[in-house]
Order: sequence, then C-alpha cells, then structure tokens
Amino acid sequence: MDYPYLLRNRPRSEKLLDAGFKNLMVALASVVALILFAILIVVFRGSLESMGRYGLRFLTTSNWNPIDDEYGAGAAIYGTLVTSLLSLLIAIPLGVGTAIFITQNIIPWRIRNLIGLMVELLAAIPSVVLGLWSIFVMEPFIRPFLEFLHNYLGWIPLFSTPPMGPGTLPAVFILVIMILPIITSISRDSLDQVPEKLIQAAYGIGATRWGAIMNVILPGAISGIVGGIMLALGRAMGETMAVTMIIGNSNNLSLSLLAPGNTIAAMLANQFGEADGPQVSSLMYAAFVLIIMTLSVNIFAQWLVKHLSFKY
Repeated sequence: MDYPYLLRNRPRSEKLLDAGFKNLMVALASVVALILFAILIVVFRGSLESMGRYGLRFLTTSNWNPIDDEYGAGAAIYGTLVTSLLSLLIAIPLGVGTAIFITQNIIPWRIRNLIGLMVELLAAIPSVVLGLWSIFVMEPFIRPFLEFLHNYLGWIPLFSTPPMGPGTLPAVFILVIMILPIITSISRDSLDQVPEKLIQAAYGIGATRWGAIMNVILPGAISGIVGGIMLALGRAMGETMAVTMIIGNSNNLSLSLLAPGNTIAAMLANQFGEADGPQVSSLMYAAFVLIIMTLSVNIFAQWLVKHLSFKY
C-alpha cells in the first residue's frame, strides 16, 4: 500500500530527523537487550557452583539448611507456580468481566468511568502497603472462610491443614488484587479497539448484546486480552514484597493451600541480605530458575498473541 505522506517530496531536514530517530531507537533497544543478557550472564555465573553441586536435584528437593549447606528450591518453585496460576485463574474472569462491563454500554458512562478510574488507581498502591493491609485486614477477614474450607473440605489435600494466619491462599488473594488492574486495563483497551462497524454489523444481522460480545467482540480483542493475561502472569511470578509479608516463608513443601509456603522471589528477598558462601550461589541458582520461568512465559505470550492475531 502506498501512503501519500511517504510519496511527497520531503525536505532534507525531515529525512535526517527520521533517520536520526530510527538510529536512536535501534540503539536504545539494543541497550535493553544487552542489559538483559548481562543480567542472565551474571546470575548464571553466580549459580554455577550450586548447579555443579546439586544439579537438577535442586529443583525437586525442599531441604534448605544453611548450617549443613544443603539446598533445594522445590518448595519455592512449587509456591511460585501455584500462587501465580491460582491468582490468574481467579483474576481472569474478574478482570475480563469488568472490562466488558465498562466498555459495552451496560451501565451509565459516569459509573463506567468511575469504575475504570478506581481499577487503575488500584495499580498505584505500593506493594508494601498491600502487604500490610493483607496482614492486618484481609487475613483476619477471610479467616472464617479459610476455617470453613478446612472444617468441611479438610479431606481434600489442598485444605488438609488448619489455617495459621499467613499462608499460600492469602498470598493468592493478594496477588489477585495486584494483577487485576493489568488484566482489566489491557482488556478494556483491546475491547475498545474492536471496529465499531464490525459490532454494528453483528447487531444488524440480529445478534443480541451477549451474542455480539461472545461471538464478535471478544474474539476480535482476544489477542490483546491474552497479552494482558500473560503480562499479569509474569507480574505474579515475580511479585516480592506483598507475597513475602503474607505467605509465611516456609521451605516445607506442603500441598495444603492453608499452610505457610514460599516463592522464589520471597525467598530471595528474605535471605540474600544475610547469605554467605554456597548459600549465595544457591540463591543465584533459584534466581536463574525464576528468570527462565519468566522468559518462557513472555516468549509463549508473544507466540500466542501473534498466533491469535493471525487467526482473528
């Protein structure tokens, strides 16, 4: 396709400005890539000692004993995966549903704008504040619900231990609050980008509101929505402060969501300040695992978004 503004005779200064801007952007993008590779190399070199000593056993065992120099990050890896995936499972319907609610003229525009503003403000709350709120407000508030789960569903391994305050499930709930603005905002922007002619065409052939939403609007915005979900997953996997304050920081591997747990990010935040010798290398090994997990999520997200963009 020929663009008229590209065919017109532009002055030399404008062409030089374009070339300079392009070169500047290439240079800045290259710096970002170099920083990423530098971080990877530093973390990988720092973890070589622990990799050679523990190998893949480090990923499956949960014995973390600095006195005997025995380390395994199995409990932290399990906690990272469980808290991230469960929070995503709860946040997706809430976030996408809120985005549909505030973009499809279901309620007056003043209320829509107010809800959208409140969701965006939620993202501005510092994680340490959310951590304090989760300890002193959220956990006591949901304690009866956690006790109900243990009393009536305790025969299920996921609820087999009595709630003891900080634990994996409260950490999941605080992660839901933290990733909800990401999913909602990106889903809202994606839904707003669906062409109005396409929506009107759906209504023109007799589609109902929810028929148009489910069969036309959501498929048209699915690539952006999935991109937002994957971005939220990366945030959940790397969240540190709030999770550290509410998850309990226990290296004992337990299937129960009501028991104290740990994540890789929380373990790094708790132990790096006092670590020495082999413990530093083991923490570097855990950090390298977290980087690989996060990069894998982002690469998969890029592939999935591109695949869905071609499909829809």
